[in-house]
Amino acid sequence: MPAENNGVPDNGASSGSAAPTAQNGVGNAPTPVKSTTSPEANTEKLTPAQLKAKAKAEKAARRAQVKEARAAAPQASPALDKGAATDAKGVKGRGRQDGQQSQGKAGHLHVHRPSVSGRRPSSPMLEKDIRGAIPDCFSHVPMAKRIPTSQAHKDVHPAVLAVGQQMATFALNDSISRLKATLLAFRKVIESYETPKGNSLSRHFVPHVLNPQIEYLTECRPMCFAMGNAIRLLKGKVNKFDIDTAEDEAKDGLLEWIDFLIKERITLAEYAIARNAAQSINEGDTILTYSRHRLVEKTLLEAKRDGKSFDVTVIDDPFERNGQELAKTLRQAGIPVLYSPNLGGLRPKVAAASNVFLGGEAIFANGSLHAPSGTADVAMAAMNAGVKVIVLCETINFDRDRVSVDSLTYNEIDPERNTADCFRLLFDNTHDKYITGVITEFESGGGNSPAQAILALLRKQEDPLID
Repeated sequence: MPAENNGVPDNGASSGSAAPTAQNGVGNAPTPVKSTTSPEANTEKLTPAQLKAKAKAEKAARRAQVKEARAAAPQASPALDKGAATDAKGVKGRGRQDGQQSQGKAGHLHVHRPSVSGRRPSSPMLEKDIRGAIPDCFSHVPMAKRIPTSQAHKDVHPAVLAVGQQMATFALNDSISRLKATLLAFRKVIESYETPKGNSLSRHFVPHVLNPQIEYLTECRPMCFAMGNAIRLLKGKVNKFDIDTAEDEAKDGLLEWIDFLIKERITLAEYAIARNAAQSINEGDTILTYSRHRLVEKTLLEAKRDGKSFDVTVIDDPFERNGQELAKTLRQAGIPVLYSPNLGGLRPKVAAASNVFLGGEAIFANGSLHAPSGTADVAMAAMNAGVKVIVLCETINFDRDRVSVDSLTYNEIDPERNTADCFRLLFDNTHDKYITGVITEFESGGGNSPAQAILALLRKQEDPLID
């Protein structure tokens, strides 16, 4: 068209302004000549350094204007601040975003962003972190915790679910009660087990059925040493079955083996230990014990039934206070009892005793004793006073593979006594030099064997159980 070539110099400003005019159909208007002197044309002639300086100045002016608006109306609503930011920025969308961010930082107003569904997000319910106060150097020490049954593995048997909950809440506390409950639960698992087609019990039961039960119990509370030994023996029994062994025959063999283990290693072991330990009590002795242990309690009652007259001093755990029940039971049986609620005045009480009887949760391969916290204090005080320290423990609690020289390698944190200021360990470690002897269900040496002899005892007792 003639209007597109009217003698106007060809530059960026004129051509950018002339194109709309040509589209409107006004060909000879003087507008293109006037646009060469417009502010936009002058802006295009600025150097890059000048443009950068001008942009910084405009940005500083906008920030100053926003600050003045906030100072003038500090209680203004977020909507008014957004409007002020929009006027300062000159861009509506960007001003809205900057207004929200600055209000959240300077005005301390929390802006809730809508969720994808359009609903206001609810504040999350954060569970209390019971391990939050534990230092990093103790982070390896486990702690019992309650696991909802809905989060358990789908293959966990209901009987095992119930046992896990009881362990997590310490309704099942000592090692033998936990072991017996676990074996009875495994018995129900075996009874309800059916070998899938194309598999054998000796190859399928342990990895696909037994292991999920063990993992759940371990998550609820770390396994005690008695449970670990029994599970090792149970797996060894399963692996000894031939691949062609009939399912009913294998299941009957496992059920009989569990019944035998409970009878021999728990029921008869308790009776034998109580009988052997009662023979160590003489007429007129003063027996000192710590807290309450079922083997010590059975021993003292057995000695009373034998017609022996003796006194008992009970040093109680100041946290658990289980010794109160032991003192009541012994007094009802006619045994004179001196009860101490804590370890205060331990040295004179130990010095007045004839023997110290202690119960243990486990004995390691180096002869050290794993027992409730406070046991080591009693044992060391007794040895310093020249009093014999006798430990009562079943061989199912012996660990022939591991050693322990401190209380931090194998322990648990008390979940009920874990605060921001301190936490409590459930067990301590007593070195073998503070132990005079260990009484087990064996009658070798009158039932009082050195702690270092546990390896020979285990070889003698456990090998026939697997065959």
